[in-house]
Amino acid sequence: GLRTLMPSPLFTPALRLGQAVRGLLPAALRAQVPARPPMAPPAWPDARKSLHARRVLMLKGCVQPGLRPHIDAATARVLDALGIRAEVASSSGCCGAVQGHMGDVEGAKARARRNIDAWWPYIVSATPVEAVLVNASGCGAWVKDYDQLLADDPAYADKARRVVALVRDPGELLPTWLPVLKRKLARKASAGTLGAFTFHPPCSLSHAQRLSSAAKPGPIETSLRELGFEVRLAARDSHQCCGAGGAYSVLQPEMSRQLRDLKLEALQASSAEPVGVIASANIGCITHLQSGTDTPVKHWIELLDEALSR
Repeated sequence: GLRTLMPSPLFTPALRLGQAVRGLLPAALRAQVPARPPMAPPAWPDARKSLHARRVLMLKGCVQPGLRPHIDAATARVLDALGIRAEVASSSGCCGAVQGHMGDVEGAKARARRNIDAWWPYIVSATPVEAVLVNASGCGAWVKDYDQLLADDPAYADKARRVVALVRDPGELLPTWLPVLKRKLARKASAGTLGAFTFHPPCSLSHAQRLSSAAKPGPIETSLRELGFEVRLAARDSHQCCGAGGAYSVLQPEMSRQLRDLKLEALQASSAEPVGVIASANIGCITHLQSGTDTPVKHWIELLDEALSR
């Protein structure tokens, strides 16, 4: 299926072709091609106007720009509202997680070295970036392990440690953004217009990055509630895997679908009223959950961007 092309530059062209003929495909193949989400074309902040002194790097990635380019654009717009310029190193790309999950460790190391080389000038610049922001929690968990992946590489071990020290999920930075966001959203929050959604914390966010747990909500849930969003969690087993699991949905499709359906059932039961939006923090989870429901599934930062732009 198309998922085998995930780390490849061919992924997006193959995806577009598959989406164009999706309705003509047999059911088994059609299930492998995510439908194009009904969203407006993504728009990044105007680079000529977004000349903030504060800068962060964003992962260029491979799957998310093809499946949901709106997520990166929404992240850049939120950062712009905060007075931070989002930059992407043109020679960077896939983080290497898919190859690593599939057992191609040397291929994953090559991806890591390429990204480090692409990011390095931004890190050692006279005006260095303040973070490497990775808004797909599965990619973030993998990039945060670059130091272990390249620990035995004398040319890259020290660079990898320096990169890892800068890697952040946007959820980690969200609490520091609250003062500005509260000022910008105060009127809408007082009018009760920020809205409600049900949040699925990905395993990569909860267990790998430890930014959420069953015992204690993480910075995403608590910060968005503090801003005025109504954040619900699944009615049961909130931190159970949705079935995407990196390469798991490719290797174990039947079990993956069963886990997805159980997760969607629990998410839909989070409220007495029909759930209007499901949010998550990882492109794999978002795409996998969306394949089993007509309820919109988005990245939480898209909801924050929508609130800021209304």
